[in-house]
Amino acid sequence: MKYGIYFAYWEKEWDADYIKYMKKAKSLGFDILEISCAALAHASLHDLDQLKSAASEYDIELTAGYGPSPSENLGSPDPEIVKHGLTFYQDILQKLEYLNIHILGGGIYSYWPVDYSKPVDKEGDWLRSVENVRKVGYIAGECGVDYCLEVLNRFEGYLLNTAWEAKKFVREVDIPSVKIMLDTFHMNIEEDSIPQAIHTAGELLGHFHVGENNRRVPGKGSLPWHTIGCALRDIGYDKAVVMEPFVMNGGRIGQDIRLWRDLSQRGNEETLDQDAAGSLSFLRHVFSGPHHNN
Repeated sequence: MKYGIYFAYWEKEWDADYIKYMKKAKSLGFDILEISCAALAHASLHDLDQLKSAASEYDIELTAGYGPSPSENLGSPDPEIVKHGLTFYQDILQKLEYLNIHILGGGIYSYWPVDYSKPVDKEGDWLRSVENVRKVGYIAGECGVDYCLEVLNRFEGYLLNTAWEAKKFVREVDIPSVKIMLDTFHMNIEEDSIPQAIHTAGELLGHFHVGENNRRVPGKGSLPWHTIGCALRDIGYDKAVVMEPFVMNGGRIGQDIRLWRDLSQRGNEETLDQDAAGSLSFLRHVFSGPHHNN
């Protein structure tokens, strides 16, 4: 497995200097930096070249995440929104191919965060999303990108809340590039058993996010990391494990994540770095233990 971290751990806004965090992530011992597609939508060729060059210079792999806006919702009943979404993803996937990014994960089958003041049509949205994710998944395959559908908790999404739902959805899409993405924070809310959910996803698991029950770095909460690591080894998972902690309130990120208090314990950049490096060491240890069944 390769280990990464999401840039937003250090940020309060989605727009950020990714090159700074490539250097930082590498210096802390990570193999991967995950970036947001939000900054790629309007990126010029010059911008892309700078990112590509920096990734090569710092010898760090990039993955991408995204929370689509309502105007990019592939499950929408509005044909114009779907058309806009398909155009958006075609552009993004071509940019990811140019950047040698091979994983895109997130709620990229609907939109995020969901507005629950509006009616929910899960059945209709499911059918539309399957149809349109199939189209985007075909493009992703051509671009060499795994299109990984993140299973979200009920407060952030309604289409895919469990690994079982995601497996059913991905099988209906039936495109090799479309895979399941699991996140321990969301699993802790929705799943009866996190290890069993990992087994349910099995060979369809394309991306894996880690964060504590309280959204701190792994090791600073109550999740069963040893059994999570055993489950990943049981299914032969050898892809990216990306840490996605959120600890600073404020800004657009704090608002979107619904983070209303400081979880960093008044931390500064230095203490955030220390926590990330310590958590990385912890994860490498517990995820590389002896193989056994649960």
